[in-house]
Amino acid sequence: MRFDQRGAAAPPEVRIDPLSGLHVLIAHSRASRPGAWLTPGERDDEERLDTASDPFAEGNEQLTPPEIDADRVSGSAPNQPGWRVRVVPNKFPALTAPVADADASPLEEFGGRGEVDLFVSRPAFGAHEVIINSPRPVTSLADLSRDELARALTVWRRRIRAGRALGYPHLIVNEGRAAGASLPHTHAQLYVLPFVPAQVARERERFTAYFERTQGRNLLADLVQQEVRNGERLVAVDDECVAFCPFAARAPFHVVIAPRRPRPRFEDEDGPFAANLLAEVLDRLGSACGDKPPLNLFVRTAPDDATAFCWRLELLPRLAQPAGLELGAGVHCCPLAPEQAARLLR
Repeated sequence: MRFDQRGAAAPPEVRIDPLSGLHVLIAHSRASRPGAWLTPGERDDEERLDTASDPFAEGNEQLTPPEIDADRVSGSAPNQPGWRVRVVPNKFPALTAPVADADASPLEEFGGRGEVDLFVSRPAFGAHEVIINSPRPVTSLADLSRDELARALTVWRRRIRAGRALGYPHLIVNEGRAAGASLPHTHAQLYVLPFVPAQVARERERFTAYFERTQGRNLLADLVQQEVRNGERLVAVDDECVAFCPFAARAPFHVVIAPRRPRPRFEDEDGPFAANLLAEVLDRLGSACGDKPPLNLFVRTAPDDATAFCWRLELLPRLAQPAGLELGAGVHCCPLAPEQAARLLR
């Protein structure tokens, strides 16, 4: 672990890879979080919840930083029992709060004058929050009732809206050690990034190009319409959203949930919007896989300057590990056709 001269963990940095141009967060304090490292040969069995030591359990509020938001039973006090969804700063943040005189200009690749600077970095200002989805000692979103899941999504949206002032909000859920979860109690994390990630920027460009080429149509809305009409990769539909396995699925049982009517920002929907279909998809994943699989979920919402976009949720069960092809070339190899996955989920 790297330490500065005072013996404390050095603050997070944003760096640009001089070969790919991609942004990377160097977050030294993350190495100290529980479960940060996998030991060679370590079993991937799900860690059991110990409510006595679980920092996200109701009654253990003193084990987390002070809360910054919560859905609480009327009359309950902050940082005390009585909450239904609770938000705290990440104890091991990948980003830190900006200071008053922080440089807000874009981080430019090959910055500097005269001699080219190949090593471009800046303090990683932004926000990194933990959203504890339930006070109950459960390990998965699939364990939540429909009402609990609806409350969690409502708070997700509220925190994404609040994060917009600092940068691009990227909300994730990691479930299971194989998916990168360091604590088993169900929770989401919100990263407010001081840049638009390259993958999001590329999607913005593709939405915009499609909008211009088709004289005003939305790329994801047309994709949803085609998937519903075709039906081969369709998983489920309700009055609000459509769930399908994407044509170029990156993992077995990769599922996308998108609104039936395109809207750019996930956080602009009504609080519990999409909760029912998400709960149904999670149930179907558990049935198809024989148990709750380790998975990653993320929310894709529009960058501030997107003229044509549509939000979506993506769920990627971790049933196959990325290897040299994925990590070295960025080419995903999915061992289960999305058409077959959708049939199993239906």
